[in-house]
Amino acid sequence: MRKVKTAVFPVGGLGTRFLPATKSMPKEMLPIANKPIIQYAYEEARDAGIEKFVFVTGRNKNAINNHFDHAYELESKLDEKNKSQELGQVMGWLPDAGQIAFVRQQKPLGLGHAIWCARNFIAKDEAFVVILADEMMMQSPNRKRNFLGEMIDLYQNKEDISSIVAVDEIDMKDTNKYGIIKVEGAEKIIDMVEKPKTEVAPSNLAITGRYILQPEIFEYLEKFEIGSGGEIQLTDAMKSMCKTHPFYCKKIDEVRFDCGNVLGYLEANIAFALANGAIESDVKKILKKYSN
Repeated sequence: MRKVKTAVFPVGGLGTRFLPATKSMPKEMLPIANKPIIQYAYEEARDAGIEKFVFVTGRNKNAINNHFDHAYELESKLDEKNKSQELGQVMGWLPDAGQIAFVRQQKPLGLGHAIWCARNFIAKDEAFVVILADEMMMQSPNRKRNFLGEMIDLYQNKEDISSIVAVDEIDMKDTNKYGIIKVEGAEKIIDMVEKPKTEVAPSNLAITGRYILQPEIFEYLEKFEIGSGGEIQLTDAMKSMCKTHPFYCKKIDEVRFDCGNVLGYLEANIAFALANGAIESDVKKILKKYSN
């Protein structure tokens, strides 16, 4: 079986849509309920069977590094006071030593460049996962395997050596915000366009932050071709690669939140708060108070 063991998390962006909050704090450390966005992404990957976690960071991102490390003074105080539940929230989810790595992007040159920075952490014959943390998923409590895990299952069941891209249906008026795919049949991708205008978009299927990629993608990314927004775009590299390497899509069937913008972030906070049985009724009262 072709095992997928490594996930890359590009977290070096500037988070300008959340200024001034992100002036000194990484966007990925903003909380959804009581847990930062990046921890949700890590736990999603872990629960899907990922064993190695590579974070591509930038300046002022040390809070992410620290979050994935022990906080000995805090842990000691909680232990002294027998606060076992709080202690579990601090350290019960941490990865084992050696499972996690951090690499600096150094310059914010785009998503494609961020992924290229992780090239030396990926084996030459190893498919790997890319997770954009601000594209959050809410897994149904009755679901045995999360969406990313099902993507991995799809990849492993394919007869050819392929790449898999998660997509979601969007309003056509929003195609200029996403990479858009063109499909043949139900799932074979034959073309991609980064942020096309509505009138030229090949579909309303948007690439949405979960990828399983073959290591050949680095050969296309290292050309450093400048695309939309003056950045090195992952979609452009995949567009070139899909001419000679098979790409397939899988439609998202979980609730997705675009936490890359303020409204999506607020919606995620409301949804996750309502999903918490301990505070659900109080949250509903608050919402009712402000919805009149």
